[in-house]
Amino acid sequence: MNPQVLRAASEVQSLEVPPPAQLPSSSMSSSPPTPVPQDAPPSQQATSAARRQLRAQQKHRLFPHIEYTSRVSHFDPRSEYRDFRGFFVLFWIGLAIMVITAMLRNLKETGYPLSIRQWGLFTENIWELAVSDGAMVASTAISLPLHRLYMYSRGWLRWNKGGMAVQSIFQALWLAYWVSWPFMRDWTWTAQVFFTLHLLAIFMKMHSYAFYNGHLSNTLERLSSLDSPSKARMASTAAAVRYPSSRTRLQEIRQDDEEEEEEEEISEAENEKKEVLNQLREDLAMELTGPMGRVTYPKNLTVANYVDYLLCPTLCYELEYPRTPQRSYLELFYKTLAVFGCIFLMTVTSEAFIIPVLDDSAWRLQSAQGWQEGGLIFAETVSTLLFPFMVIFLLVFLVIFEYVLGAFAEITCFADRHFYADWWNSHDWLEFSREWNIPVHHFFRRHVYSASRPTFSRPVATLITFLLSALAHELVMGCITRKFRGYGFVAMMLQMPIVLVQRSRLMRGRGLLGNVLFWCSMILGLSTMCALYVLV
Repeated sequence: MNPQVLRAASEVQSLEVPPPAQLPSSSMSSSPPTPVPQDAPPSQQATSAARRQLRAQQKHRLFPHIEYTSRVSHFDPRSEYRDFRGFFVLFWIGLAIMVITAMLRNLKETGYPLSIRQWGLFTENIWELAVSDGAMVASTAISLPLHRLYMYSRGWLRWNKGGMAVQSIFQALWLAYWVSWPFMRDWTWTAQVFFTLHLLAIFMKMHSYAFYNGHLSNTLERLSSLDSPSKARMASTAAAVRYPSSRTRLQEIRQDDEEEEEEEEISEAENEKKEVLNQLREDLAMELTGPMGRVTYPKNLTVANYVDYLLCPTLCYELEYPRTPQRSYLELFYKTLAVFGCIFLMTVTSEAFIIPVLDDSAWRLQSAQGWQEGGLIFAETVSTLLFPFMVIFLLVFLVIFEYVLGAFAEITCFADRHFYADWWNSHDWLEFSREWNIPVHHFFRRHVYSASRPTFSRPVATLITFLLSALAHELVMGCITRKFRGYGFVAMMLQMPIVLVQRSRLMRGRGLLGNVLFWCSMILGLSTMCALYVLV
């Protein structure tokens, strides 16, 4: 037997440890230890001795033993700790303190806890807004009978002939009419911004529905042509075209030269014509079937499927989506309540910290003497609005991507609720654009970038994507301020050269510096855009 173990056993026996019966009940374990027989194996005796020694040491140690090991703090970049939900709770507590402070100040100055001058903006045109919004959404249903026409047509209305042009003209006229509608009706900026944001979302939904089903109609026509022996002999054996998924990486999108190489390889295998056709049939059939195998084109061309798609929190159409087993009405209630709570907080923040600053700055700029004094007033306005606009930005993010989309996901049992990633850790603007608004990013990657890629080079396709995004942002800013100055458009387009600098060799490997610069430009850009559109 090991001499050290025997020595430890003898030392334990020399200690005056009271028997279990004399120990107080609080220090006893749930069950008394079982005595070890004298003829027990040496390993069992050593284990029992070690246990008695440890209990004796804990009993007679004045200071508890502290274990030290190699560890990092929670905020260390090398830490694997990711649960910082307490700061999310602190964020809401800070907002509550801000609201209480604003209410006490209003009570002192006006005698009322809240002074919401914007209340009339929320209630004006509300019924006209509701009817117009419903008519706008319902008018997109024209795409459904149009697609039945594209599918059954044998002439120029086929999707790959004139159908795509007809659909594009309809979408352009639809967008132009509904964008101009709030201007013609002279709505308040709150009603116009809500309508325009919803309009852009519905337009993207309609475009995705139309063009994806148009692709499926071409696929179905090609699959049907293989059933006829005469047509099968003349049919193209090029590989089946797979529509880019909303989660397809940009590097995985097939290029023209790759398709040409595949066609050359297939043309060289004429002796395997039958096997090629069988594989082609299988690929085409897979393209016409949903990811979970429950829906097949054209059985998806129904009113119920279209209404369900409109309610789903996604901008990219698929034949079917993953679903949760059931909806939680309590969770739906909480998210609905949070939507109105966030709107209330945004209203209080703008009333207390934004509108008074803009009103005062506009009055001071009218009486400013020279550009130096005007520039100083503008800089002071931007610096004063930094924190309020950061709060507004975070509340807008939460109300849209966490609560509104989450509520619609609960209504439709939509299972994929990855509406945003950790954009707050972004190192550059390109990473931010991918992670802070994942539904829009999926749409632009699927229907803009990948649609442009077969015709244009990668830089040109990226430029087109940024151009359309910049136009949409400028439209929203124009609806808020009724001024089309181009500031938002220029700021969005400047992101491309800024990203080149952020991804240069100088910034490579400096993630913390990149995140600091991202947040500084984000906070400064929000207040600067507001000051430019309102004061200039």
